[in-house]
Amino acid sequence: MSAIDVVERGQLTERPAMKPGDTVRVHVKVREGDKERIQVFEGTIIGMHRGGARATFTIRKVSFGQGVERIFPLHSPIIDRIEVVRNARVRRAKLYYLRNLKGKAARMREQKRTT
Repeated sequence: MSAIDVVERGQLTERPAMKPGDTVRVHVKVREGDKERIQVFEGTIIGMHRGGARATFTIRKVSFGQGVERIFPLHSPIIDRIEVVRNARVRRAKLYYLRNLKGKAARMREQKRTT
């Protein structure tokens, strides 16, 4: 184990198990002046980049007919919490093809949850 791994281990936070295709609700801390509030960003995970404390995930949603994508650092302190709303069965790791699809064509096949 390298020295970098030892330092990064203290910065990791506990997050729910999620994978590309899942619909998640991310509660983000937003600072406006001296006030801080929580803003919710809900969408489908279209890609994840692993890498310890440097891991990121990309979420895509359609807002008022316009596609919006946002990249979040997985272990960042600006993320208050992450809720997995729905699981989907997908056959690839990067779902960038969803950028070209609209409406019902962009739906994911829902996977049954085992609880």
